[in-house]
Order: sequence, then structure tokens, then C-alpha cells
Amino acid sequence: MDDFDLGIFYWAGIFIACFSSFLVLGKKQKRTPDFLLAIWFLIIGIHLVFFVLLRSGGYVKFPYLIGFELPFPFMHGPMLYLYILSVTGRKMSWKIWLLHCMPVLMIYMVLLQFLMLPPHERMLVYQNRGKGYEVLSDVLKFSMILSGIVYVGLSLLAVRKYKKKISNQYSNTEKINLNWSYYLITGIALIWIAVIIRNDILIFSMVVLFILVAAYFGISRVGILDLPVVADGADEKEPDHEVVKYQKNSPGDDVIQAIYERLVYKMNHENLYKDSDLNLNHVAQLLDVHPNILSQTINSIENKNFYDYINRQRIEEFKRIATLPENQKYTILSLAFESGFNSKTSFNRNFKKYMNCSPREFLKSQNLTLEE
Repeated sequence: MDDFDLGIFYWAGIFIACFSSFLVLGKKQKRTPDFLLAIWFLIIGIHLVFFVLLRSGGYVKFPYLIGFELPFPFMHGPMLYLYILSVTGRKMSWKIWLLHCMPVLMIYMVLLQFLMLPPHERMLVYQNRGKGYEVLSDVLKFSMILSGIVYVGLSLLAVRKYKKKISNQYSNTEKINLNWSYYLITGIALIWIAVIIRNDILIFSMVVLFILVAAYFGISRVGILDLPVVADGADEKEPDHEVVKYQKNSPGDDVIQAIYERLVYKMNHENLYKDSDLNLNHVAQLLDVHPNILSQTINSIENKNFYDYINRQRIEEFKRIATLPENQKYTILSLAFESGFNSKTSFNRNFKKYMNCSPREFLKSQNLTLEE
């Protein structure tokens, strides 16, 4: 690909980045993640503009811009992490925002002496490949790589924490699509690998591809916000009852046992697990306890999270109804849905997890034959 084609490619990336930003801002109902994503797309677009100008010799026409592009690589890691935190329901205080803005502010402070130089002197430094600023250049490159590694790691940890949290609050997680988060993290990780290789054309070509993929999957396909917001210890809406106010102290063994007995009664007599959309907050409302306390009860007595506890109930229900003579005319999947599962994948995975065999193998051991 020659310079002309690369130039068109980069400018196309700039256009898509800016257009995607305005597209996100054009949503009728915008939340914090939408604003963060729009700002991030805009930052990427501006970063690409700087790259195109410098690569094409545009710094000769705009020497006063020289140096102001250097902190931009330090913005992408924090933007990724803050977006992941926001989209997975983490409430961020101003201290968190300030903490993750500090690296960029510090870079500008370190560069202040260079940025205060007259434009023609900065241009000479660029033309001489950073002569006189070799140490600063090496420090910036090392810090840039470190920033990328740290923020990719933090973003992955945030998604893992979110997955654990939804397992504590939802009985079915198949509809909760985390692919969007993994696309972003993987894309940024690949770009940072290119940064380590130190090939500018490869880096910014991958940035343009990242924008294309992010715009496609993030806007037109899976949606900007397809993850449920899960707050610490509750769903989006807290129960209004006084009795379910958050309790900071441990409720005690007697209280936990009493709650557990009420939970078992509800499960046995009302078959709550058959509701495929059952979540911790709904069950807590039925029992008039705080979701944190209910979660603690299940964890301490069953040694399971909410997801595992409910799906174990569903497996037992499937085993019970699959052996009934009147149900031999039904398929395995229809009985799985009757037991509370919402997908074949979820049913098969949980069945193998708890029974150490497939549903077909279990039925065979019971001398039963059902259609798939």
C-alpha cells in the first residue's frame, strides 16, 4: 500500500471515528458509558489527525502543534478502563476520574518545558529525531508501554469481577453479552503489541481497523449498552421496604439459618427457579431481606453463588420430571425449558457441571429415551 492509499485509509479512519462519536451522542437516552465512548472515539480521531500531519510533513505547516500529540497514547488506556467500569455498573467518584486523568496531566507537565519552546525550535528537535531529549523520549516510550499493559490488565480484571457479580445476582447469564467488552480490550491489546514492536504504520493501521470494528460491533450490531447494570449488592432498583435496608454488620448464624429455611420453603412450594429471568433482587424482595444478606446466606450454607444455587435446583427439577411416564413424549430441551433454563447451551453446561455426564448419558442410565 503506497503513501497515497495509506493517507486515504487514515483519513477514512478519522472520519469514522468522528462520525461514530456524533452517532453515539445522537442517542435519545444517553448514559455515562455513551459519553465516555463518544469522547474516546473523538480522542482517537484527533490522535489520527496528529499522526497523519506528522507523517506527511504537515508539522512544517503547523509547527505550533508539535509535541501536543505526545500525551495522546496515555489517554487510551484510562478511557478503555473507565468505559469498562462504567458499562459494567461501577459508580465512579470524582477521585477515580482524577486518578486516571493524572498520567496524562503528568505527561503534559513533564513536557511543559519542551512545549514552551518556540515552534521552529520544536520542529528542529523533530527533524533531528529528538536530539537533546533522548532520555525523555525513552522514558515516554517505556511509560507508554507500561500504561498499555496496566490498563489492559485492569480492564480484564474489571470484566472478570463483573462476571462474578452477575453470577451472584442472576440465575441465567446467557443473555448477558460481554463480547463488546472483550472486543475493545482485545483490540487495544493488539495495538499495544504493535507499540512494543515500534512500527508507526502498523500501529495506526491497527487503530483504524480498531475504529472500524468498534463502530460496527459497538453501534450497529450489539448496541452500545447491552450489559445489565449491576450495583454492589443489588439490582438497579433497591426495594423500598425498611426491612431491606443495607446491614453492615453480619446478621448472625440464627438469622442466616432462618432466611435459608424461608428460601428453601419458597423454592420447594413456589418453584421460583422455573422463572428463567429470576434474579437475586427479586428473591430478596419476596423474602423481605437485603440482597447482600440473601447472597451471604446462600454462600455460607450452600457454598454456592446465586447462579449455581438456582441452576442446581433446575437440574434436580429436570431429573424429576424427565423420569415421569407422562413426560416421555416431550423432548429433552422442552423439559429443560420447563425446569427454568433459557437455552440448550446453558442446560448442557450446567448439567455436565453438576452430574459429570451429559443429559443423554443420564437418561440412558435411567433406561429412558427422549428426543433432543
